[in-house]
Amino acid sequence: MIPQTFIQDLLNRVDIVDVVGRYVQLKKGGANYMGLCPFHNEKSPSFTVSPTKQFYHCFGCGAHGTAIGFLIEYSGLNFVEAVKDLAQGVGMVVPDDDRLPPAQRAEVQAKSLALSEVMSRAGEFYKQELRTAPQAIAYLKKRGLTGEIAARFGIGYAPSGWDGLRKVFDRYDASELVEAGLLIDRSDEEGGSGKRYDRFRDRIMFPIRNIKGQTIGFGGRVLETGEPKYLNSPETPLFQKGQELYGLFEARQVIREAGYVLVTEGYMDVVALAQLGFPQAVATLGTACTPTHVQKLLRQTDHVIFSFDGDAAGRRAARRALEACLPHAGDDKTLKFLFLPPEHDPDSYVREFGAQAFEQQVRDAMPLSQFLLREVTQDNDLATSEGRARTQFDAKPLLQAMPPSALRLQIVRSLAQVTQTTASEIEALFELSQPVARVRVAPPKAKRTAPMGLERQMIRLLVTYPQLAAMLDHEALSAAEQLAPDNAEMLKQLVQACVALGENANFAALAEQLRTQNADFDPLIAEIAAESDADPEAARLELAGAVRQTKMQVVKAEMDRLAAGGLATDEMRQRYRELMQRQEQLRRQAEVETLPK
Repeated sequence: MIPQTFIQDLLNRVDIVDVVGRYVQLKKGGANYMGLCPFHNEKSPSFTVSPTKQFYHCFGCGAHGTAIGFLIEYSGLNFVEAVKDLAQGVGMVVPDDDRLPPAQRAEVQAKSLALSEVMSRAGEFYKQELRTAPQAIAYLKKRGLTGEIAARFGIGYAPSGWDGLRKVFDRYDASELVEAGLLIDRSDEEGGSGKRYDRFRDRIMFPIRNIKGQTIGFGGRVLETGEPKYLNSPETPLFQKGQELYGLFEARQVIREAGYVLVTEGYMDVVALAQLGFPQAVATLGTACTPTHVQKLLRQTDHVIFSFDGDAAGRRAARRALEACLPHAGDDKTLKFLFLPPEHDPDSYVREFGAQAFEQQVRDAMPLSQFLLREVTQDNDLATSEGRARTQFDAKPLLQAMPPSALRLQIVRSLAQVTQTTASEIEALFELSQPVARVRVAPPKAKRTAPMGLERQMIRLLVTYPQLAAMLDHEALSAAEQLAPDNAEMLKQLVQACVALGENANFAALAEQLRTQNADFDPLIAEIAAESDADPEAARLELAGAVRQTKMQVVKAEMDRLAAGGLATDEMRQRYRELMQRQEQLRRQAEVETLPK
């Protein structure tokens, strides 16, 4: 786990204007910067970036967050990846879980940078070679691709010679070329020739980019006939097939605009579909769809459609994709499966029947629930007890892989109907986690009331200016607890978070910490993000006043209770005098607190 102190230091060093400005065109507008929101379609800018708060906010769709949150939402990175990306830009080294010594960690980073550099240079070389390769250009034109689409995807050509990369790398014997998968080295093999040679020769080259746009691998396709038809880079420190998707970098923004992503089986499907009006397509890289693939896709959109050929291989690929989807199948996700006729892939289907017909196929794609039921029933005779039992046997591991949800319950009920059982019997037989059908649904918890009055005022000011937390002493927190116990707990948690961040705490660092600790703060953070920046000194005076008034209310309430009791005992009269003195002290404090500091 990355220490919170590192996160705070990182957010203090990066400038969110620079981070967002790499992806969104920003213009100065008063104290903030404005631009078109990258998370929804809009014609006039409603997206603001505050250099003071180090926070972004969209008045149109409500998106908001820190520089870390922006990379997570825009680039589809997970939290650790986003932190590492930002840290690299400011020369910080993220403390890894593996506790590598600093020298070893620096060595790993240096190697990664070296591999990235050789992949980038190789990609530029292949693009240059394409310009002087008429046979490769003719092939791309025959496939209906334009120069514009080839440039967008960085398509190139690997020449037919055995050592074409010597033209770009002076040190053909550099270890990075082998580690990156660009060369094959036979010198260490038994009976080897002792020679190195280019892995990719006489092939159309498709650079594989990670979500940040860095080239991490290549896919090469033969021009006409030959085996293998597609040749991918091997697994390297940069490239793991089970974690990357071809075309995701190019399709990110279009996926958001289209509202869904289309997952295909090959490079040419992605490029051709982009040419034909479906740029929201991506592809797995010569491997089965994995849960990591699905997780990456669901960071971009809640609607994923898998498109497979209708042949046996396509159906096997669809089944593997189904299994990868199940751990992530929830009530707020739409996962579908599109099966084309056996003689077609997406490219050929669109060219023969047109974009409108393919769009209809996309709309008519089979929902995950329907596909799952079809998979477990199609080979079994439901007219017999044995067939129904086998259907349940086949369905058990699939349903066990799903999280408890309304969707799972719907599938359980459908399965119960076709196998002549009940939903509760299926859940018991399958030992499903958190069964729904056979337990009474608990009533929803009462919703936390929004902080009101003085405690809300203090919470609001502390979220905006966490460095003021020291102003809330034990007496203030105790007074707030007496006046509003529920919201006082929220205030106490906030003060603890602010104190933990230290005197250099700021709004962005606090918001990032609260994001992972308590969702109750989210609406308030969004509200503050949308406001103009306040004067820190005015905020200090306002907080001091709220703290003082909270204490005064508690003092006055106790005085009223004593007075109502008639001050019948010496102890009561003594306590009343102490409270009067405390009341006078608070009044004098008011005069001091209004003096500028």
